[in-house]
Amino acid sequence: MEKIAIFPGTFDPFTVGHESVVNRAQGLFDKIFIAVGNNSSKDALFSLDERKEFINQVFSGNLNIEVVHYEGLTIDFCKEVNANYILRGLRTSSDFEYERAIAQVNKSMYEDIETVFFLTMPEHTPINSSIVRDIIRHGGDVRNFIPTKMNIKK
Repeated sequence: MEKIAIFPGTFDPFTVGHESVVNRAQGLFDKIFIAVGNNSSKDALFSLDERKEFINQVFSGNLNIEVVHYEGLTIDFCKEVNANYILRGLRTSSDFEYERAIAQVNKSMYEDIETVFFLTMPEHTPINSSIVRDIIRHGGDVRNFIPTKMNIKK
C-alpha cells in the first residue's frame, strides 16, 4: 500500500519551518499533498493562488509532492486522496496540546488516519506564519523566515 500523507494548513505564508517538516518527512512517505486551506478566522495576506504558487516554487520538480487546495474537513480530504497520514509540525508544548486534540478527534472520526508529528528544528521554533505576515505587512525583511526559492513581493 502506498504511504500517502497530507500536510494541511493555511500557509499564509509558507515558512522555513514548513519547508523543513516537508523535507524531513519525504523519506517516510511515497507522496505528500501539501493541502492549502482557508481559515475563516484568519486574515489572509496572500490569495489562495499566491500561496499555492509560493509552495510550488519551493518544491518544483519534486514528483512526490503535490500542492493542492481543499475545503471542508481534513479527514474528508484524506479519504478523497487515499491518505492515511496527516503530517503536522510542532514548535511548542501548546502546539502539541492543540494538535493532539485535533488528531484524536480525527482518529475518532476516521479510524484509518494516523497523525505524524515532527518537532521543528530549534532554529525554527520562534517562526510562525502570523509573525512573518506581520513583518511583511510592515515592510520588513523576511528572507530568513521563508524558503529561499519563494518569491514574495508585497
